[in-house]
Amino acid sequence: MKNMLKAEDIQKIAENAYIRENEPMSKHTTFRIGGPAQLYIEPDCVESFCKIVRFLKENGEKYFIIGNGSNLLVKDEGYNGVIISTRVNASNKKNQNFGMDDYKVYLSENEALDKAARERFITEGYIISDSIEGKNLVFAASGIILAKLANVIAENELTGFEFAGGIPGTLGGAVTMNAGAYGGEIKDCILGARVMLADGSIKVLSKEELKLSYRSSIIQKGDMVVLDALFEFDKGNKEDILSTMRELNEKRRDKQPLEYGSAGSTFKRPEGYFAAKLIEDAGLKGYSSGDVMVSDKHSGFVVNTGNGKYADAMNVIEHVKKTVADKFGVELELEVKIL
Repeated sequence: MKNMLKAEDIQKIAENAYIRENEPMSKHTTFRIGGPAQLYIEPDCVESFCKIVRFLKENGEKYFIIGNGSNLLVKDEGYNGVIISTRVNASNKKNQNFGMDDYKVYLSENEALDKAARERFITEGYIISDSIEGKNLVFAASGIILAKLANVIAENELTGFEFAGGIPGTLGGAVTMNAGAYGGEIKDCILGARVMLADGSIKVLSKEELKLSYRSSIIQKGDMVVLDALFEFDKGNKEDILSTMRELNEKRRDKQPLEYGSAGSTFKRPEGYFAAKLIEDAGLKGYSSGDVMVSDKHSGFVVNTGNGKYADAMNVIEHVKKTVADKFGVELELEVKIL
């Protein structure tokens, strides 16, 4: 019988990683639901992240990679494997393989970012440069929170990322699912992303190679993980940009149940329909099981109003799917991932 993986096994190959055994996943998902993971790991840098993933692959260990856990519903019994978080990539303080050199296809051969810019990426998770061939480029780590990145981009008077100001996930997850809101999507501004492939090698994929479409990309289908990404934006008026972001955030607060735990929009938009309208028209607003319910503020959200459990969430989700299918003949597809 194979020995159970322990924290010290990972510490040997990534000594500065943050590792916890039997870590409740309810602490690491915005739904606030989920039992313990066998091991929970936050690598201290990109190299450690890659080392850990390769080690787990080579040893046949079960693992799952998360960002901010904003699109995830974890079972009450937890996860019998390793959870690896990318969040630390946005705040690690040690030197690492910088990675921007891998984007030479977008840059001139003699371009070199100064030391201050490199240090800012290492400590903050992003670089903004207008010195590369006159382009307004943003290079960001997968673990940076999208809303933080949107604010930084706005402060630098760049436009085109306002839609992301209220999205709670990380950049890596946003690229993976081509996140979007209020008419904007990741595919509108991305140039490429550096990814770790299924075989453990690293490659930069262009926007075209990423195959970004509605809530989908090649990342999801190819057992890949985003390490960082490169974007290009136009210059804009700072006050106009911030005003747009404030307006969008006010809309979110007015229309979305941000006071409760949730994984955002629970269902994908069916072709020719809106999931929230179908659910509301089916009379399901407020439908509940335990502490989980269809939001009475926005029926596209299933929310955890207290101490909700996975079983409660699935009871609500399955009831919604069945009722909508019976009433309107539309099959709702989950946008939330179940672990």
